[in-house]
Formats: sequence, C-alpha cells, structure tokens
Amino acid sequence: MALVGGGPALLVHGGAGRVETSGWDDRVAGVVRARDAAWALLEQGATALEAVLEAVRRLEDDPLFNAGTGAALNRDGFAELDAAVMDGEDLGFGAVAAVRDVKNPVLLAAEVLRSEHVLLVGEGASRFARDRGIPACDPGELVTERQRRRWSLARRRALEERSGTVGAVALDAAGRLAAATSTGGMVDQRVGRVGDTPLPGAGTYAEARLGAVSATGHGEYFARALAAYRAASALRNATPERAVRTALETVARLGGAGGLILVDAQGRLAWHHTTPEMSVAWRTQVDVGAQIAPGA
Repeated sequence: MALVGGGPALLVHGGAGRVETSGWDDRVAGVVRARDAAWALLEQGATALEAVLEAVRRLEDDPLFNAGTGAALNRDGFAELDAAVMDGEDLGFGAVAAVRDVKNPVLLAAEVLRSEHVLLVGEGASRFARDRGIPACDPGELVTERQRRRWSLARRRALEERSGTVGAVALDAAGRLAAATSTGGMVDQRVGRVGDTPLPGAGTYAEARLGAVSATGHGEYFARALAAYRAASALRNATPERAVRTALETVARLGGAGGLILVDAQGRLAWHHTTPEMSVAWRTQVDVGAQIAPGA
C-alpha cells in the first residue's frame, strides 16, 4: 500500500508474520501508541532520528512485540536482542546484536551511532552500554510467559503463530530521514544467530534524497537480498510502492518472506508484505491510520 506524502511523515510496523486474529486489536493498538508518541515529538520539532527511536523504544517496552521485553527466546531459552538505527543525513549507522542484558537495545544502537563504531555484539555491546550509562537489566526481565510458551511449542515443532521485528521510518519538517529496527530474532534460533536487522542495507537503511526503510521477516533472506537498500535504491526510478514490492520480490526469489515499510524524501509512505499479516500505523500532515491486514 502507498500514501501520498508532503511534509513530515511517520510509518511504524509491529512485525510481519502470522498472528491469531484474536490478537489483532491489541497489536494495532500497540503500533498506534508508538506512532502517536513519535508523532508528538515531530510536532514539537524533533528530528526524524529522535522520532524513530521513540517509536521503536515504545514497541520494545510492549510485551506483545518481538523486541526488548517479550522478545523471542533462542534455543537455550533466553532473549538475544538486535537493533539498528540509521540517519539518512550522513549515512550514520549504529547497531548492536546478540545483546542479553539491555532493556532497550535501540537506545544502545543510538549510542553506537554516536561513537566511532558501526556494530557491537554480545558482551562487548553490554560493556559499551555500561560505559554509556545504560544500566544492565536481568535477562529474565525480558522473558514473558507468552514467549516461554511459544518457545516450548517451537521446540515441539507445534508453533503456528509467527511475528517478527519492529521498526519505524520518518521524515521530519527539515526533510531529514531516519530508520530504526529492533528484534528478538526467531523463536528457538541458535545461540548467537544474527539476522538482517543490525546489518546496514539489509534490515535497516536511510539515505538523504531517497528514503528510509525498515524490514521484518526471515532475516537470512533479507540480508542476502540487501532488501532495505534495494528498496531505497529503487526509488531513483520507481514509486515507493513499486520500490518495496521490488525488494520483496527479490527476497521471495531467494525463498524468504516478510515485509517492508518505506518513507521517501517527499514524505510518501509505502508498505507491503508477503506474510499472512503485518501491523502498521502511519501519520502524515493529511492522513492518519493503522491496520493489520492479510498479505498479498
């Protein structure tokens, strides 16, 4: 789907996958809360980067979503978190991966963005968090009973519900673009597995005069396709809707599925998914809405 832009624009997703219909309303409400908090910042003159960080932080704190508190559990039964943020103005990128003791990994990724690094992982990322004044949390605080049940079902190969990464893209009043993405990965994934989220151009990308993109889905395929960069790059010759579809077509040819959200430099929004559902919420100067809809 695509929306005509103009002026500040914001688009938030709560992951693409399969969710029981009984949970649709709660997930839509969650992405709406994240959208509204981020939009309030934009109205106050905040940057696109500040807005996407706020939206994703809110989703990390919502146990319904696979990020931060309530993230998927790996093979050993604990959460390993990945997050990334990208500033389109200077191609600044910051990311963390396989973090076990940080409540809001997207805020840690923002600290990496402000440092000399691009990506920090595991224990090194945790030490960096302490150096930057981000307190450690007990890894058990990230585990919810819902994800414990999903982990148990996955180990018995009986899990049908799937949901993924969260993210946000924004254009601010000054024309700056930014994207942020956060995930707990896949249920029962191998310890140390890293998907597309913290890889520049794979799950997260933003570039001035083009657009900002956040991805959700089976990360290995999005990483191989450089899906986020592929969508942004396609904006040189295609509409936003065609750009996200082009990137997802490449992912599908590799055997993967998922979704993409995008805002271009004119404030036009687009999203598409090849999974059963994806929850999104958006706002521009002229339109506001939210949905969780069947895939194409």
